[in-house]
Amino acid sequence: MTLPTYFISHGGGPWPYMPEMQSANALLAQSLADISRQLDARPKAILMVSAHWVSRNGFKVMTCAQPPMLYDYHGFPEQTYKVSYPAPGAPWLAQRVSQLLSDAGLRHEADETRGFDHGAFVPASIMYPDADVPISQLSINAGYEPDLHLRLGQALAPLREEGVLIVGSGLSYHNLREIYGGGSEASAQFDTWLQHVMLDLPPQERDRALIHWQTAPCARQAHPQEDHLIPLMVAAGAAGDEPATCIYHEKTAFAGITVSSFRFGAASHD
Repeated sequence: MTLPTYFISHGGGPWPYMPEMQSANALLAQSLADISRQLDARPKAILMVSAHWVSRNGFKVMTCAQPPMLYDYHGFPEQTYKVSYPAPGAPWLAQRVSQLLSDAGLRHEADETRGFDHGAFVPASIMYPDADVPISQLSINAGYEPDLHLRLGQALAPLREEGVLIVGSGLSYHNLREIYGGGSEASAQFDTWLQHVMLDLPPQERDRALIHWQTAPCARQAHPQEDHLIPLMVAAGAAGDEPATCIYHEKTAFAGITVSSFRFGAASHD
C-alpha cells in the first residue's frame, strides 16, 4: 500500500491543551483526527517535517529513541509547559532517512537530543491521541529554497511504500503581526492561489508554481518568512504525480484568517 502524504496547518501554539482554544479550533481538530480514518491501517511510523525545526548547512534527522518535549512557544498558560506526548522515537526510520538523503546527495546529520516541537506533538496528539505511533522529525533548511525541499520530498518518496506517513506541518498563512487582525484579505487571496495550484494544476506545473510561490497574490503578506510554507514543498515532492485534495479549509481561523491543509494521493477511506 502506498501511503498519501500531507501538508497540515497545525494551528497556533499548544491549542489542544487549552480548553478556551479548543472550540475555536474545532474544524482543525476534526481534520487532524480524520487523517487516521483515511488510512487502511496505522502507519509503522510518522516522519514529521515541522516548520519549527530549522537547520543550517543541510538537514537534521532526529535519532532519539525517546524524544523529550520541546516547548518552543511563549506566553501560554503554565500547564502547557508540562504536557507530555510520549510517542516513541524511530531510530530505524532516522537511519533509513539518512540513507535516502545520502543517495540523493543531500547534506544532513543526525541529532541525538532533539525533542518533539509543537509543530510535531500538537497535531500528532490529535491524529494519534494514544501516542502509539513512532515519530521521527526531519528539519527544514534555513535557506528555504523551494526546489531544494521539493528534492528532499522526492528523496523521501520510497518511505510511502514502507509504511511511513510523511507529514509536512506548518501553516498556509503565517504572518504573526497580522494573524490576529488585518490579515483577512491577504490570507484569502493567497489561499485562492494556493487552492488553484494544489487542485487545478497538473503535478509538474504544480511544482513549478510552488518554486515561484513568491509571485502569488499577497505572497509576502501571507508569509513574511516562509518557514511555515516550506513543509508543503516536502509533502508535494514526496507525492510525485499524485493529485492533491483539500482536507481542511477555514475562513475564520485566528481573527478571520483563511487557512487550508492538503492530502496528496488517495485516501483508503473518504
